[in-house]
Amino acid sequence: MRSIYELSERELLALAVANEEEDGRIYADYALAMRDEYPSSAKVFEAMADEENEHRRSLIELFREKFGEHIPLIRRQDIKGAQSRQPLWHMRPLPIERVRKAATDMEADAARFYRLAATRTSDASIRKLLGDLAAAEDRHQRDAGKLEEETLTKDAVESEDEDARRRFVLQIIQPGLVGLMDGSVSTLAPVFAAAFATHDTWNAFQVGMAASLGAGISMGFAEALADDGKLSGRGTPFLRGLVCGLMTIAGGIGHTLPYLISNFWTATALAAAVVVIELAVIAYIQYRYMDTPPLSAVAKVMLGGALVLLVGILIGSA
Repeated sequence: MRSIYELSERELLALAVANEEEDGRIYADYALAMRDEYPSSAKVFEAMADEENEHRRSLIELFREKFGEHIPLIRRQDIKGAQSRQPLWHMRPLPIERVRKAATDMEADAARFYRLAATRTSDASIRKLLGDLAAAEDRHQRDAGKLEEETLTKDAVESEDEDARRRFVLQIIQPGLVGLMDGSVSTLAPVFAAAFATHDTWNAFQVGMAASLGAGISMGFAEALADDGKLSGRGTPFLRGLVCGLMTIAGGIGHTLPYLISNFWTATALAAAVVVIELAVIAYIQYRYMDTPPLSAVAKVMLGGALVLLVGILIGSA
Protein backbone atom coordinates (compact mmCIF):
# COMPACT_ATOMS: atom_id res chain seq x y z
CA MET A 1 0.00 0.00 0.00
CA ARG A 2 1.40 3.39 -1.01
CA SER A 3 1.15 6.68 0.84
CA ILE A 4 -0.14 9.91 -0.64
CA TYR A 5 3.44 11.22 -0.66
CA GLU A 6 4.39 8.61 -3.27
CA LEU A 7 1.68 9.51 -5.79
CA SER A 8 2.36 11.45 -8.97
CA GLU A 9 0.29 14.43 -10.09
CA ARG A 10 -1.63 12.13 -12.44
CA GLU A 11 -2.35 9.67 -9.63
CA LEU A 12 -3.38 12.41 -7.22
CA LEU A 13 -5.88 13.78 -9.69
CA ALA A 14 -7.23 10.27 -10.40
CA LEU A 15 -7.65 9.75 -6.66
CA ALA A 16 -9.56 13.04 -6.43
CA VAL A 17 -11.95 11.86 -9.17
CA ALA A 18 -12.62 8.61 -7.29
CA ASN A 19 -13.09 10.48 -4.00
CA GLU A 20 -15.66 12.88 -5.45
CA GLU A 21 -17.57 10.04 -7.09
CA GLU A 22 -17.69 8.03 -3.86
CA ASP A 23 -18.72 11.02 -1.74
CA GLY A 24 -21.49 11.92 -4.17
CA ARG A 25 -22.88 8.40 -4.04
CA ILE A 26 -22.75 8.39 -0.23
CA TYR A 27 -24.69 11.66 -0.05
CA ALA A 28 -27.24 10.28 -2.52
CA ASP A 29 -27.59 7.14 -0.38
CA TYR A 30 -28.16 9.28 2.71
CA ALA A 31 -30.80 11.35 0.90
CA LEU A 32 -32.68 8.29 -0.34
CA ALA A 33 -32.60 6.51 3.01
CA MET A 34 -33.72 9.58 4.97
CA ARG A 35 -36.38 10.84 2.56
CA ASP A 36 -39.34 9.38 4.47
CA GLU A 37 -38.18 9.87 8.05
CA TYR A 38 -36.07 13.05 7.75
CA PRO A 39 -37.27 14.92 4.65
CA SER A 40 -35.53 18.20 5.51
CA SER A 41 -32.13 16.55 5.98
CA ALA A 42 -32.71 14.51 2.82
CA LYS A 43 -32.98 17.74 0.78
CA VAL A 44 -29.64 18.90 2.16
CA PHE A 45 -27.93 15.66 1.14
CA GLU A 46 -29.53 15.69 -2.31
CA ALA A 47 -28.05 19.14 -2.94
CA MET A 48 -24.66 18.03 -1.61
CA ALA A 49 -24.70 14.98 -3.90
CA ASP A 50 -25.39 17.26 -6.89
CA GLU A 51 -22.45 19.48 -5.95
CA GLU A 52 -20.12 16.49 -5.61
CA ASN A 53 -21.16 15.33 -9.07
CA GLU A 54 -20.33 18.78 -10.48
CA HIS A 55 -16.89 18.58 -8.85
CA ARG A 56 -16.36 15.14 -10.34
CA ARG A 57 -17.24 16.34 -13.85
CA SER A 58 -14.85 19.28 -13.51
CA LEU A 59 -12.08 16.98 -12.32
CA ILE A 60 -12.58 14.60 -15.24
CA GLU A 61 -12.42 17.45 -17.76
CA LEU A 62 -9.21 18.75 -16.21
CA PHE A 63 -7.72 15.25 -16.11
CA ARG A 64 -8.41 14.83 -19.84
CA GLU A 65 -6.69 18.11 -20.59
CA LYS A 66 -3.62 17.15 -18.60
CA PHE A 67 -3.23 13.40 -18.96
CA GLY A 68 -5.61 12.02 -21.59
CA GLU A 69 -8.68 9.84 -21.60
CA HIS A 70 -7.73 6.96 -19.32
CA ILE A 71 -8.19 7.59 -15.58
CA PRO A 72 -6.43 4.93 -13.49
CA LEU A 73 -8.43 3.31 -10.67
CA ILE A 74 -6.97 4.69 -7.46
CA ARG A 75 -9.21 4.62 -4.39
CA ARG A 76 -8.76 6.10 -0.93
CA GLN A 77 -8.81 2.64 0.68
CA ASP A 78 -5.69 1.82 -1.33
CA ILE A 79 -3.77 4.76 0.14
CA LYS A 80 -1.95 4.40 3.43
CA GLY A 81 -3.44 6.58 6.17
CA ALA A 82 -6.44 7.73 4.12
CA GLN A 83 -9.80 8.08 5.87
CA SER A 84 -12.24 5.43 4.64
CA ARG A 85 -15.93 6.17 4.24
CA GLN A 86 -18.47 4.15 6.18
CA PRO A 87 -21.15 2.69 3.89
CA LEU A 88 -24.79 3.32 4.65
CA TRP A 89 -25.60 -0.26 5.60
CA HIS A 90 -23.12 0.01 8.50
CA MET A 91 -25.27 2.73 10.03
CA ARG A 92 -28.63 0.96 10.40
CA PRO A 93 -30.79 2.19 12.01
CA LEU A 94 -29.81 5.66 10.80
CA PRO A 95 -29.01 7.95 13.75
CA ILE A 96 -29.63 11.47 12.45
CA GLU A 97 -26.88 13.17 14.44
CA ARG A 98 -24.34 10.55 13.37
CA VAL A 99 -25.20 11.07 9.70
CA ARG A 100 -24.91 14.85 9.97
CA LYS A 101 -21.52 14.50 11.69
CA ALA A 102 -20.34 12.05 9.03
CA ALA A 103 -21.18 14.59 6.32
CA THR A 104 -19.27 17.34 8.15
CA ASP A 105 -16.24 15.07 8.54
CA MET A 106 -16.36 14.15 4.84
CA GLU A 107 -16.19 17.77 3.76
CA ALA A 108 -13.33 18.53 6.15
CA ASP A 109 -11.39 15.44 4.98
CA ALA A 110 -11.81 16.45 1.32
CA ALA A 111 -10.44 19.95 1.97
CA ARG A 112 -7.45 18.53 3.87
CA PHE A 113 -6.74 16.08 1.05
CA TYR A 114 -6.58 18.80 -1.60
CA ARG A 115 -4.34 21.02 0.54
CA LEU A 116 -1.96 18.16 1.16
CA ALA A 117 -2.02 17.12 -2.50
CA ALA A 118 -1.18 20.68 -3.54
CA THR A 119 2.05 20.48 -1.53
CA ARG A 120 3.09 17.32 -3.37
CA THR A 121 3.65 18.91 -6.79
CA SER A 122 6.02 21.50 -8.17
CA ASP A 123 4.10 21.89 -11.42
CA ALA A 124 2.51 25.33 -11.31
CA SER A 125 -0.63 24.40 -13.23
CA ILE A 126 -1.25 21.22 -11.20
CA ARG A 127 -0.58 23.09 -7.97
CA LYS A 128 -3.10 25.75 -8.98
CA LEU A 129 -5.63 23.09 -9.88
CA LEU A 130 -5.33 21.36 -6.52
CA GLY A 131 -5.46 24.68 -4.70
CA ASP A 132 -8.62 25.59 -6.56
CA LEU A 133 -10.12 22.24 -5.59
CA ALA A 134 -9.29 22.86 -1.93
CA ALA A 135 -10.98 26.26 -2.16
CA ALA A 136 -13.96 24.63 -3.86
CA GLU A 137 -14.29 22.16 -1.01
CA ASP A 138 -14.15 25.04 1.48
CA ARG A 139 -16.90 26.80 -0.44
CA HIS A 140 -18.83 23.55 -0.61
CA GLN A 141 -18.59 23.22 3.17
CA ARG A 142 -19.76 26.82 3.69
CA ASP A 143 -22.54 26.43 1.13
CA ALA A 144 -23.64 23.20 2.77
CA GLY A 145 -23.78 25.02 6.08
CA LYS A 146 -25.89 27.80 4.57
CA LEU A 147 -28.12 25.29 2.83
CA GLU A 148 -28.56 23.40 6.10
CA GLU A 149 -29.51 26.62 7.88
CA GLU A 150 -32.07 27.42 5.17
CA THR A 151 -33.53 23.91 4.93
CA LEU A 152 -33.09 22.63 8.46
CA THR A 153 -34.99 25.28 10.35
CA LYS A 154 -35.22 25.07 14.11
CA ASP A 155 -38.68 23.54 13.86
CA ALA A 156 -37.50 21.01 11.27
CA VAL A 157 -34.51 19.96 13.37
CA GLU A 158 -36.64 19.66 16.51
CA SER A 159 -39.22 17.61 14.60
CA GLU A 160 -36.57 15.27 13.19
CA ASP A 161 -34.86 14.92 16.57
CA GLU A 162 -38.18 14.08 18.19
CA ASP A 163 -38.87 11.50 15.49
CA ALA A 164 -35.43 10.01 16.07
CA ARG A 165 -36.09 9.83 19.82
CA ARG A 166 -39.45 8.18 19.20
CA ARG A 167 -37.88 5.54 16.95
CA PHE A 168 -35.15 4.90 19.51
CA VAL A 169 -37.79 4.36 22.18
CA LEU A 170 -39.90 2.08 19.96
CA GLN A 171 -37.02 0.06 18.52
CA ILE A 172 -34.60 -0.18 21.47
CA ILE A 173 -35.97 1.09 24.77
CA GLN A 174 -39.43 -0.49 24.63
CA PRO A 175 -38.38 -4.06 23.73
CA GLY A 176 -35.42 -3.76 26.09
CA LEU A 177 -37.65 -2.63 28.94
CA VAL A 178 -40.14 -5.44 28.29
CA GLY A 179 -37.28 -7.94 28.38
CA LEU A 180 -35.69 -6.46 31.49
CA MET A 181 -39.01 -6.47 33.35
CA ASP A 182 -39.76 -10.04 32.36
CA GLY A 183 -36.27 -11.27 33.20
CA SER A 184 -36.05 -9.40 36.49
CA VAL A 185 -39.55 -10.14 37.78
CA SER A 186 -40.67 -13.46 36.30
CA THR A 187 -37.50 -15.32 37.33
CA LEU A 188 -37.71 -14.15 40.95
CA ALA A 189 -40.22 -16.79 41.96
CA PRO A 190 -38.38 -19.87 40.61
CA VAL A 191 -34.95 -18.69 41.82
CA PHE A 192 -36.00 -17.88 45.37
CA ALA A 193 -38.37 -20.85 45.54
CA ALA A 194 -35.50 -23.18 44.65
CA ALA A 195 -33.21 -21.42 47.09
CA PHE A 196 -35.56 -21.63 50.06
CA ALA A 197 -36.74 -25.14 49.20
CA THR A 198 -33.26 -26.66 49.12
CA HIS A 199 -30.99 -24.12 50.86
CA ASP A 200 -28.53 -25.21 48.17
CA THR A 201 -26.98 -22.21 46.40
CA TRP A 202 -25.77 -24.25 43.43
CA ASN A 203 -29.25 -25.63 42.88
CA ALA A 204 -30.69 -22.11 43.00
CA PHE A 205 -28.04 -20.95 40.52
CA GLN A 206 -28.91 -23.73 38.07
CA VAL A 207 -32.62 -22.95 38.29
CA GLY A 208 -31.94 -19.22 37.80
CA MET A 209 -29.72 -19.79 34.76
CA ALA A 210 -32.26 -22.14 33.17
CA ALA A 211 -35.11 -19.73 33.83
CA SER A 212 -33.13 -16.71 32.54
CA LEU A 213 -31.91 -18.35 29.33
CA GLY A 214 -35.26 -19.96 28.64
CA ALA A 215 -37.12 -16.71 29.21
CA GLY A 216 -34.62 -14.81 27.04
CA ILE A 217 -35.06 -17.17 24.10
CA SER A 218 -38.85 -17.17 24.50
CA MET A 219 -39.14 -13.40 24.82
CA GLY A 220 -36.76 -12.80 21.93
CA PHE A 221 -38.80 -14.94 19.55
CA ALA A 222 -42.08 -13.56 20.86
CA GLU A 223 -40.98 -9.96 20.26
CA ALA A 224 -39.58 -10.71 16.81
CA LEU A 225 -42.69 -12.58 15.66
CA ALA A 226 -45.20 -10.16 17.16
CA ASP A 227 -44.68 -7.30 14.71
CA ASP A 228 -42.74 -6.89 11.45
CA GLY A 229 -42.34 -3.18 12.19
CA LYS A 230 -43.55 -1.97 8.80
CA LEU A 231 -46.77 -0.38 9.97
CA SER A 232 -45.87 0.37 13.57
CA GLY A 233 -42.44 1.87 12.81
CA ARG A 234 -40.89 -0.29 15.52
CA GLY A 235 -37.91 -1.31 13.41
CA THR A 236 -36.67 -4.67 12.21
CA PRO A 237 -37.98 -7.75 14.07
CA PHE A 238 -34.44 -9.13 14.40
CA LEU A 239 -33.15 -6.06 16.24
CA ARG A 240 -36.15 -5.87 18.58
CA GLY A 241 -36.03 -9.60 19.28
CA LEU A 242 -32.30 -9.49 19.96
CA VAL A 243 -32.60 -6.53 22.33
CA CYS A 244 -35.58 -8.04 24.14
CA GLY A 245 -33.96 -11.45 24.48
CA LEU A 246 -30.64 -10.14 25.76
CA MET A 247 -32.25 -7.81 28.28
CA THR A 248 -34.46 -10.66 29.52
CA ILE A 249 -31.39 -12.80 30.11
CA ALA A 250 -29.57 -9.91 31.79
CA GLY A 251 -32.53 -9.25 34.10
CA GLY A 252 -32.67 -12.88 35.24
CA ILE A 253 -28.95 -13.50 35.56
CA GLY A 254 -28.45 -10.42 37.74
CA HIS A 255 -30.01 -11.96 40.86
CA THR A 256 -28.90 -15.48 39.89
CA LEU A 257 -25.14 -14.87 39.96
CA PRO A 258 -25.01 -14.24 43.75
CA TYR A 259 -25.91 -17.89 44.24
CA LEU A 260 -22.43 -18.84 43.09
CA ILE A 261 -21.54 -17.94 46.68
CA SER A 262 -21.67 -21.07 48.81
CA ASN A 263 -23.08 -19.41 51.93
CA PHE A 264 -26.88 -19.46 51.56
CA TRP A 265 -27.79 -16.38 53.58
CA THR A 266 -24.97 -14.27 52.14
CA ALA A 267 -25.97 -15.23 48.60
CA THR A 268 -29.66 -14.58 49.31
CA ALA A 269 -28.99 -11.16 50.85
CA LEU A 270 -26.85 -10.16 47.89
CA ALA A 271 -29.46 -11.49 45.43
CA ALA A 272 -32.15 -9.47 47.18
CA ALA A 273 -29.99 -6.33 46.94
CA VAL A 274 -29.51 -6.97 43.22
CA VAL A 275 -33.28 -7.30 42.82
CA VAL A 276 -33.78 -3.87 44.38
CA ILE A 277 -31.22 -2.39 41.95
CA GLU A 278 -32.90 -4.09 38.97
CA LEU A 279 -36.32 -2.79 39.94
CA ALA A 280 -34.91 0.70 40.49
CA VAL A 281 -33.37 0.63 36.99
CA ILE A 282 -36.71 -0.42 35.51
CA ALA A 283 -38.48 2.40 37.34
CA TYR A 284 -35.88 4.91 36.11
CA ILE A 285 -36.24 3.80 32.48
CA GLN A 286 -40.01 4.15 32.73
CA TYR A 287 -39.58 7.64 34.16
CA ARG A 288 -36.85 8.66 31.70
CA TYR A 289 -38.31 7.36 28.45
CA MET A 290 -41.97 6.55 29.08
CA ASP A 291 -42.89 9.78 30.89
CA THR A 292 -44.13 7.80 33.89
CA PRO A 293 -44.23 9.87 37.12
CA PRO A 294 -41.25 8.77 39.26
CA LEU A 295 -43.24 7.89 42.38
CA SER A 296 -45.77 5.95 40.32
CA ALA A 297 -43.02 4.06 38.47
CA VAL A 298 -41.23 3.12 41.69
CA ALA A 299 -44.42 2.11 43.47
CA LYS A 300 -45.68 -0.12 40.64
CA VAL A 301 -42.36 -1.82 39.97
CA MET A 302 -41.43 -2.34 43.61
CA LEU A 303 -44.90 -3.64 44.48
CA GLY A 304 -44.94 -6.10 41.61
CA GLY A 305 -41.41 -7.28 42.32
CA ALA A 306 -42.09 -7.65 46.04
CA LEU A 307 -45.20 -9.75 45.39
CA VAL A 308 -43.38 -12.11 43.02
CA LEU A 309 -40.43 -12.38 45.43
CA LEU A 310 -42.78 -13.16 48.30
CA VAL A 311 -44.52 -15.86 46.27
CA GLY A 312 -41.19 -17.52 45.52
CA ILE A 313 -40.09 -17.44 49.16
CA LEU A 314 -43.44 -18.76 50.45
CA ILE A 315 -43.55 -21.62 47.94
CA GLY A 316 -39.95 -22.53 48.61
CA SER A 317 -40.45 -22.47 52.38
CA ALA A 318 -43.67 -24.50 52.31
